[in-house]
Amino acid sequence: MKHLRGLPLRNVKIDDRFWNHYVPLVETTILPFMWELINDRVPGAEKSWCIHNFKVAAGELIGTHHGMVFQDTDLAKWLEAAAYSLAKHPDPELEKRADYAIDLIGKAQCDDGYLVTYYIITGEERWSDLMEGHELYTAGHMIEAAVAYYEATGKRKFLDIVCRFADCIDRQFGSAPGKMHGYPGHPEIELALIRLAKVTGEERYLRLAEYFIRERGKQPTIFDLQEARKSGKYIFPEFKDFDLDYMQADRPLSEQREAEGHAVRAGYLYSGMADLAAETEDEALFEQCDAIFRDIVDKKMYITGSIGSAAYGERFTSAYDLPNDTNYSESCATVSLAMFANRMFRMTAEAGYADTVEKALYNTLLSGIALDGRHFFYVNPLEVNPVTAEKNPTMRHVKTERQLWFGVACCPPNIARTLASLSNYMYAQDDDTLYVNLFIQNEAETSIAGGTAHIRLDACYPSDGHIGIEVGETDAPFVLAVRHPGTSGKFDLKIDGEVFDGEEKNGYVYISRSWKHGAKIEIDLDTDFRFVYSNPLVDSCAGKTALMKGPWVYCLEEADNGKRLASLYADPDLPVTETKADGLPDGVPAAAFSGMKIVSGNDAALYSEVKPKKEKAELKAVPYCLWNNRGRGEMAVWIKTV
Repeated sequence: MKHLRGLPLRNVKIDDRFWNHYVPLVETTILPFMWELINDRVPGAEKSWCIHNFKVAAGELIGTHHGMVFQDTDLAKWLEAAAYSLAKHPDPELEKRADYAIDLIGKAQCDDGYLVTYYIITGEERWSDLMEGHELYTAGHMIEAAVAYYEATGKRKFLDIVCRFADCIDRQFGSAPGKMHGYPGHPEIELALIRLAKVTGEERYLRLAEYFIRERGKQPTIFDLQEARKSGKYIFPEFKDFDLDYMQADRPLSEQREAEGHAVRAGYLYSGMADLAAETEDEALFEQCDAIFRDIVDKKMYITGSIGSAAYGERFTSAYDLPNDTNYSESCATVSLAMFANRMFRMTAEAGYADTVEKALYNTLLSGIALDGRHFFYVNPLEVNPVTAEKNPTMRHVKTERQLWFGVACCPPNIARTLASLSNYMYAQDDDTLYVNLFIQNEAETSIAGGTAHIRLDACYPSDGHIGIEVGETDAPFVLAVRHPGTSGKFDLKIDGEVFDGEEKNGYVYISRSWKHGAKIEIDLDTDFRFVYSNPLVDSCAGKTALMKGPWVYCLEEADNGKRLASLYADPDLPVTETKADGLPDGVPAAAFSGMKIVSGNDAALYSEVKPKKEKAELKAVPYCLWNNRGRGEMAVWIKTV
């Protein structure tokens, strides 16, 4: 089992033509905007109440708790994103805001270390509703934020706060006599505790994470024994319809081999399992993670890298149940999938895991945020007709335009923390090998093989498949491993103009040598447009095709093709050419291709024996991640074929 690690965020400087539309927004727009939102100072946006709740818990305001039981996590994820930003770019004003928030959190903390404002303010019994109360979930996000802030700034105050909270939890839960034999209804704390153990060197936190994972699903569950489930008094009324598989607790976790239940819960849990497998070198646990991962990508993942097909329960359903217009595909679920896949890659150095990361990042992660950095999608459908979506109550979860904010606002800060830490997914290394995973233009530096390596990667990917890597002067020989994307059949590589026919293993081409200053690697990938088809067991996509370019999934929009996208047909046998579309960022190509369109029929009759007529049509598609940046309208990823 490998133990690959990422590069420090400050050591990777991103300057990419495509990603520059998003990554700089974290500092310039997203973090300042979200700060105003969680302080309830944005007109027209749904109130967050987040800072309000902490002020009440700290005794600075007299009032009641507002919002969800997990409302504190909005601030936690904002702080985590701020930490990643500060790790790359010192910003005294941002750090001042973060320190103010941390001081407020510290004032709200109870003497015994407990820290969830809902229970502090309401006085309701702690740990009495592990299924819905989200106390451990909230703790997990606080811990992640504190670890990130300590690593970015070296300041211990926030880290000490969460250590006291973790100690409080450790006193409460475990297998020892007198402790509560429980675990969270919403996983998150597992992976967070492992991060805390690594940064503090405190073994107890790792063992507590392991306890939560190993205990999960043992029967009878803690949820069955607690009064909330026994009495049917649910915080969230829909929970009356959910069985224990919703929380991955219907049977011992060790017996689970398929992805089930709430997609975000699942993704965080599987990430924690992967972390535990890596830390303890547990091959059986790794194999279980791999089986679950294969179940997701082979049977339950959308072409856009999103997961969670059912709106009711935001959950996985059965294999191949992937509807396009009613799906949920929560932005947070995609973040959790990228986290899980990246952890699996770091244990294996297998490119298939990184392929999934790339698919999720280039499609659904970015569809969740507008180009202005101030509007967001919680749900990411693959087909939208605004007239239907806005009138059909079974589709009320589908928004036809991005929103300023949400009452349950987990997705916007989750997107922000992912963009702020994007380089975590770009590179990984061990003692003598540097892995190049994503072809995002950047300059990077790392300590490796007893020396220092300098890398410059030039790319305009996936608009173009030509990648350049220049290696600066190094102190010692090391291995460079470059991913061969699963989307490209071609992988032509030259070093200083000479063809290099090196070893490819598990989707990586390995180059081992003593590098001369200025050594240049040239890679050519196939990023031509291509039509893709689903497994025929996916009913919603039978007889249809989708267009891709590299990892980008493309879609039709009303802005380019007019209304009634369902009347359009693509001809996959005809060529696709690159073109332009109004309103797209510079350097992002649209696709032009030919097909057919239904143009006649008895429109006055609901049903008729008159066969509809078709005529040739010229169609235009744009990257799915950019849909709805040009106004409200129809959208479709999957297109019928002639």
